[in-house]
Amino acid sequence: MRIDKFLWCVRLFKTRSLSGEQVKGNRVEIDDAPVKASREVKPGDVVRIKRHGFDQEIEILALPKSRVGAKLVAEYIKDITPQEEIDKEAFLKLARNMTRQKGLGRPTKKDRRDMDQFLD
Repeated sequence: MRIDKFLWCVRLFKTRSLSGEQVKGNRVEIDDAPVKASREVKPGDVVRIKRHGFDQEIEILALPKSRVGAKLVAEYIKDITPQEEIDKEAFLKLARNMTRQKGLGRPTKKDRRDMDQFLD
């Protein structure tokens, strides 16, 4: 199975074209080497995906016939991401939520409803 199709089948990317773009952008590696979208994967391969500031590593356990449900993903891949990368992801997620201060930028839907209610 092609790497771009596999990443989509096990729900690591929302669309197949998005998984293909990530592979073309050299953000996906197998055994520490960048791959092309047509690269065939097999059970036992270790895939590293470079995400927004951290690296996710998975091991392929089996190949699905088609896109699988979220509950069945664990049968096909095993997350072997090091703990330091998981901590980095949690920190980056927290930092993204803390950057926008209330009152800056466009108002949210709730802010808009509150303003409309106040003005009426």
